[in-house]
Amino acid sequence: MGEVARGARALVVYPEIRGARAGVDPEARLEEAKGLALAIGLVVADAFVLPLRQVRPATLFGEGQIERMATACELEDAELVIVDGSLSGIQQRNLEEKLKRKVIDRTGLILEIFGERAATAEGRLQVELAHLDYQQSRLVRSWTHLERQRGGFGFLGGPGETQIEADRRMIRDRMGRLRKELEQVRRTRALHRKRRGRAPWPVIALVGYTNAGKSTLFNRLTGADVMAEDLLFATLDPTMRAISLPGVDKAILSDTVGFISDLPTQLVAAFRATLEEVIEADVILHVRDIANPDSLAQKRQVIGVLGDLGVIEGEGGESRVPILELWNKWDLLDEDRREELTGMAEQDPDVLPLSAETGFGVEPMLERVSQLLTEGARVYSILVPAKDGARIAWLHSHGEVLEEAEAGEDEDGPLRRVDVRLTAKEFGRYASL
Repeated sequence: MGEVARGARALVVYPEIRGARAGVDPEARLEEAKGLALAIGLVVADAFVLPLRQVRPATLFGEGQIERMATACELEDAELVIVDGSLSGIQQRNLEEKLKRKVIDRTGLILEIFGERAATAEGRLQVELAHLDYQQSRLVRSWTHLERQRGGFGFLGGPGETQIEADRRMIRDRMGRLRKELEQVRRTRALHRKRRGRAPWPVIALVGYTNAGKSTLFNRLTGADVMAEDLLFATLDPTMRAISLPGVDKAILSDTVGFISDLPTQLVAAFRATLEEVIEADVILHVRDIANPDSLAQKRQVIGVLGDLGVIEGEGGESRVPILELWNKWDLLDEDRREELTGMAEQDPDVLPLSAETGFGVEPMLERVSQLLTEGARVYSILVPAKDGARIAWLHSHGEVLEEAEAGEDEDGPLRRVDVRLTAKEFGRYASL
């Protein structure tokens, strides 16, 4: 079966398996699947939920449901069928034979998006490793991407004519080389983090469900031009910029990959490194799309991932670092809903209404972040040699200098007394200079 191009018409199907996904809203999940298809440049020709009483090992769906899918493909002129669930290699092949169309599952679709969007060397390595891991589980698949340099792997673009059978040994060898390359990249990242650790700059990490508005907020706070569209997975590679806060001369703001429900296991492992900035953060900003009807379920997913990373212990559990919950897209709410949520937010100082699009709530949020970063700070009176301009400049740039005056001399010459407010962490860094 040939390759499918961008702009192709796709049928999106969500298999609602009885008892398999308690608490999941099938319609919300279907909307998310449509968003994934749009994110890769497909046209959603039709989409519907198919309830499954039992899973058929050969095809997942029953014959009647397959017939319905085939009819929809004919009526809507769909070239591609997206099944928002997990398909075995045999199920995928059998469905393709029955529907006479290309079929991909949720994992394949997300891998395709990640393959196209990954911008850094690390991101590309991680995507390829994840894709090879996925291909290992395909019993009958063909692939071309080992010969391809651009992003995208499964079904969009690429040579098509030169496909070769997926040889397991070749895949294993390639995965081994990729893991070595990734290990080198991670060592380099760890070295960069260590260097940043010696500089007294706190790290603020933006996390949240995909399309919650993290990149829009990142751009507003930094003046950067990170891709910020109404698309799932608009950001895949961690992006960092320096920002200033009230009382904090410099902090590092880190934008991260969006979280999503049922993220393929291959990607959970492969993209863990992109969340290292979250593990190292001094403050985490959890951006929620509060206008999304599935916002609470999305929050649970994010909390679950933070739990997996060891940042937080389950929903409502203790966090190792302060977490502010930002209720973004406030401008999209009607007046009654705003009033209702305002009352709820006022009960918790770590919940803040916000609109990254309009700027509403940004200043109070920055004040709260600054407060968290400077909590526990106290005033130190420090004697510094007057000729040691570097130390004096350090105290001015990394603390709040209340007073500076001459303070006599010692055997090395004139001294200055600097009264400066520092956190214990910053004072420790100063002491190690």
